[in-house]
Amino acid sequence: MLSEDRIQQSVERDVIAVVIPSYRVRAHILNVLAQIGPEVSSIYVVDDSCPEQSGKFVEQHCSDTRVRIIFNPTNLGVGGATIAGMKKAFAENADVIVKIDGDGQMDPSFIPIFVAIIKRGEADYAKGNRFFDTETISSMPRFRMLGNACLSFLAKLSTGYWHTFDPTNGFICIHASLIDHLPLEKIANRYFFESDLLFRLNVIGAKVVDIPMHACYGDETSSLKPLQQIPRFAFAHMRNLAKRISYSYFIRDFSLASLELVFGLSFVAFGLVFGVLSWGVDAPATAGTVMVSALPIIVGSQLLLSFLNYDIQSVPRSTLHTRMKRSSRPFRALKGQ
Repeated sequence: MLSEDRIQQSVERDVIAVVIPSYRVRAHILNVLAQIGPEVSSIYVVDDSCPEQSGKFVEQHCSDTRVRIIFNPTNLGVGGATIAGMKKAFAENADVIVKIDGDGQMDPSFIPIFVAIIKRGEADYAKGNRFFDTETISSMPRFRMLGNACLSFLAKLSTGYWHTFDPTNGFICIHASLIDHLPLEKIANRYFFESDLLFRLNVIGAKVVDIPMHACYGDETSSLKPLQQIPRFAFAHMRNLAKRISYSYFIRDFSLASLELVFGLSFVAFGLVFGVLSWGVDAPATAGTVMVSALPIIVGSQLLLSFLNYDIQSVPRSTLHTRMKRSSRPFRALKGQ
């Protein structure tokens, strides 16, 4: 972990913006705002058509001159509200954009740590991970912990960031230069926002890191139920997986791993289909019949494992925003994916 002096040096002279989606967090939002340190230049509270009128509440009770209120005329969800705040921060020349929730579960004192990682060129995108310290996660509800573990595995598959965990963690930090290269209009607006954003970051080759953090669970309630969301999220993850594989291994590049995937799936499919069709034809099945079914499955499984190993090792390892600075040609993201 960076020392406090090095963290402070990393965040000095940079325009740091914080985005806080605000929906039914009136009881906690003022306390969250009060904890945001002086390293932050501007704070965007996004009233996402909140029935508690949290935006007006902040206007009336918060004297911090850094705070600006954005009112969404209709509810866009946490993702839509975050994107609205990010667009505003980017338009006002922010260098680094941090997003935290307004329910008090995220400690704003971690903001300088997240920002320092980005400004030191160690990552394009940093996200919180509540699972590093087994002692601190003991306060997390057990069903939420199980649901997050399942969602994390699905996210590894679909995003390609095999080293990350806790994909639904909303404490995120991004280098502002990436905002102009992400297809913001295509990113999911609601609870799938963080996972979908990771998928989009992989498409443009951004480096992502996890930051150990703790969560504070008090009397606030979360409307996200990880176990209930797994079936719906699974479909979205499989859709993103198909997009990522087709783009990374067949459109943008074609390598030995591409052949391993094609032949691996073909061999396994052939072995399974032949085995099912041959079931009960011979009683008992001949050794030749068994081998014609089993051998392609074994070989295909080995090819798929080899492909999986390649995919795990292919995670982006250099920061995109530093590469863009060094490049003399303007970067264009593939926004049509």
